Amino acid sequence: MPSPKAKNPGRSGGSPVLGSSNGRYEFMSLTKPLNRSSPPHLLQRQGSDPTTARLRASESPTRRRGSSSSTGSAGLPEEDGIRLNPSFVRVALSSLLAIDLWMSKRLGVCACEDSSWGSVRPLMKLIEISGHGIPWLAGTAYCLYKSDSAAGQEVMLNLLMGLLLDLVLVTIVKAVVRRRRPAHNRMDMFATFSVDRYSFPSGHATRAAMCGRFLLAHLVLAAPLRVLVLLWASLVGLSRVLLGRHNVTDVMFGFWMGYCQYNLVEMLWLSPQTLQGLLGQLA
Repeated sequence: MPSPKAKNPGRSGGSPVLGSSNGRYEFMSLTKPLNRSSPPHLLQRQGSDPTTARLRASESPTRRRGSSSSTGSAGLPEEDGIRLNPSFVRVALSSLLAIDLWMSKRLGVCACEDSSWGSVRPLMKLIEISGHGIPWLAGTAYCLYKSDSAAGQEVMLNLLMGLLLDLVLVTIVKAVVRRRRPAHNRMDMFATFSVDRYSFPSGHATRAAMCGRFLLAHLVLAAPLRVLVLLWASLVGLSRVLLGRHNVTDVMFGFWMGYCQYNLVEMLWLSPQTLQGLLGQLA
């Protein structure tokens, strides 16, 4: 004879009775979901049970979102999470590059004849030629040939070596960096070569800085002439930006590179005795 308690399951303190099979009663937990292997009638009752529906609706959406986001972030590798955040150095360099391009375009007021300062363009081109490598190499070689004193020959010889060193170093850096010249530049420069289509660094700026330091250090000049040397070096660098040949950072790096090149020339200084010894070994 069946028990009265089994006939009235609602009075018991346990879980509600969902059905029976072979005289055994089956119970369902209100919080634990059924799996797919459960009997069909249990799955159907679970979907239509109002108590279970209320429990599901009572779950906080924020809690569900938090759990899903934590699960997703835990699933991502740590290196991927770091890669999503941009590097501070990269952002800083990109910002400086944008400022450099903006300033260079604004300062290119002599880039063509119809620019705002187009009338000054012939003067800027004259200053450009004064800092070109060919006039400096030809003038230094001529002074070396015409010099009568050993001291003058020594100075001109090392200046010639510094100019050749400047050409080699600037060519190497330009070939490695390969930065294009500004878009508003007109390729009407004096005696250009294949590497001159690149912009970084400014060869005129490196040459002006190196030659300026060299002249101030090894030539006895009056104060006005020393001021003129500094003014000439500054105008050569400024003309590169005004003519649209280079960006601002090209000229700034060129000045720094030329300043350091002079230190290298001093380290490799050739005296007449050293030169005669080298020539004797080669002979």
